[in-house]
Amino acid sequence: MDVDVTTQTEIAAPVDDVAAFVSEPDNAPRWYVNIKRVEWHTPRPIAIGSRFGFVAQFLGRRLEYVYQVVEYIPHKRLVMRTADGPFPMETTYEWEATATGTRMTLRNRGTPSGFSRLAAPFMSAAMRRANQKDLALLKTLLEAR
Repeated sequence: MDVDVTTQTEIAAPVDDVAAFVSEPDNAPRWYVNIKRVEWHTPRPIAIGSRFGFVAQFLGRRLEYVYQVVEYIPHKRLVMRTADGPFPMETTYEWEATATGTRMTLRNRGTPSGFSRLAAPFMSAAMRRANQKDLALLKTLLEAR
């Protein structure tokens, strides 16, 4: 079973502001509860081919993984894939203007292998809860600006 989790939120802030904040990997620890540190592996700023590592805590375990940007349309869409880590994962951010600000969509999908494959249904539920908390924190941060 694959992991494929999509969550959304509405943020009362312009698309340009939301996308600029979220597209900056150094901001991830501010709105991702589980991400503790970011380490750049390529020069800034973010672009297709950029690589950066995250150190995270998820389900009581320390995880280290490296994302590579595979698609980047500023203020519209950002797609990153793990270059290494516990299992292959793709994360997509999309931003769309609404009457009151921005609709942000966060999608995580991947194919766990080995023991992780057995835990995929549990991982999907935990990931959905974590993503909902992360988007709620992001909304609070950006609406307070």
